[in-house]
Amino acid sequence: MLILNIVLLLALLAVPYTMARRGQPFSRRVFVALGLGLLLGLGLNLGYSGQTELLAQTRDWYSLVGSGYVKLLQMIAMPLIFISILAALTRLELGRNLAGTAGRVIAILVGLTAIAALVGLGSTQLFGLDASQIVPGAAELERGAALAEKAGTVTAQSVPQRLLELLPANPFLDLTGARPTSTIATVIFAALLGLAYRAAAEKNPQEAALFRRGVDALHAVTMQLVSLVLRLTPYGVLAILASTIAATDVGAVVTLGKFVVASYAALLTMLLVQLAALALRGLNPLTYLKKAAPVLLFAFSSRSSAGTLPLNIQAQQRDLGVEEGTANLAGSLGISIGQNGCAGVYPAMLAAMIAPTLGINPLDPAFIATLTATVALSSFGVAGVGGGATFAAILVLSALNMPVALAGILISVEPLIDMGRTALNVSGSMVAGTLTSASEGTLDRARYGSQEMVGDAAEG
Repeated sequence: MLILNIVLLLALLAVPYTMARRGQPFSRRVFVALGLGLLLGLGLNLGYSGQTELLAQTRDWYSLVGSGYVKLLQMIAMPLIFISILAALTRLELGRNLAGTAGRVIAILVGLTAIAALVGLGSTQLFGLDASQIVPGAAELERGAALAEKAGTVTAQSVPQRLLELLPANPFLDLTGARPTSTIATVIFAALLGLAYRAAAEKNPQEAALFRRGVDALHAVTMQLVSLVLRLTPYGVLAILASTIAATDVGAVVTLGKFVVASYAALLTMLLVQLAALALRGLNPLTYLKKAAPVLLFAFSSRSSAGTLPLNIQAQQRDLGVEEGTANLAGSLGISIGQNGCAGVYPAMLAAMIAPTLGINPLDPAFIATLTATVALSSFGVAGVGGGATFAAILVLSALNMPVALAGILISVEPLIDMGRTALNVSGSMVAGTLTSASEGTLDRARYGSQEMVGDAAEG
């Protein structure tokens, strides 16, 4: 049966390949791959219910395509962040205020996360969620104990110490992505190197011109590498989604269905808030959804904001008309700052669910204000990989003096909810880039409003 499952995956992977040979648009191939992955995952889940060993072996083989693709994306993420920001800085006019652009991006990311906290709290009240309603099993208790132990390490750091972690003491280590804050550290290092170039350009223009040509050459090669990896997106999406759905615990989803529904209600509401922000800037939200859909679908299936970064930046720049430097800053900073789903909605929902068990009224104005401020401040440095939401929850619950172990009661539905959270995180960074570019007058509105998906044409 294992061989049959592998053959079935290969047969389905042939569909987007055939579509590519026939010149079908990239976005259409991603949508088709998503549907095929969903159907394959459901078939495996229902057809091999109870055969955990066979499913584990099948998913292991599927990971060669799915997880292999994510690893390739992660491979190019840090070099892409570094060289893109550095290249953008060497091309900027000397009068351009980079700090102002970064400040606007961060302000939008954190502002949206604060709103996300309010949306999450509101969803728990609308659906009447309470942590005492959920009876934890052995796995949940074990997970809770592990979280409580991890919380001791996380909360041992003071706020100044956590801020120090953002600085690049060893930029070469950070280029490997070794630390949770490596993304921000790499952004800072690239920005400082870019500022050094700008200073050198005034004093030694010939040497600076040589440096710029070298950066441009590295940027061209890196972008070609990105293009090569992104061509594999439909195949990666299909395998990842099939593997995820095949392993989903249907019984747990039914038991915790109310929380799953409340979570997605909050995530969709927050997406509407993002779209409303675009509309207030005079940008068509439906156009944004159409052009961002392939990126958000990949984020949904991969559960990795960092892995989605190349697609994120490409869509902002080529399809939404965001200026290059702003797109790179928004995409890069959005991996670790102000994640609307993982650092906004999720910890707020947990806190609002736990509050009644401690005799706290979740609708008390003082609690709401404290929760919103805590979520916004804790959203700095949340890693854009699996586990970022757990890290954010630990920070928020610890700051509010709430039992961290109770976060473990939702372990069985974590993957299902995390898919939606990751998509919202990525959307938040794309919206932040678009709004910042629009506010600075650098947004190519003609490209934004165009019905053509430039990414499709530029894929090859």
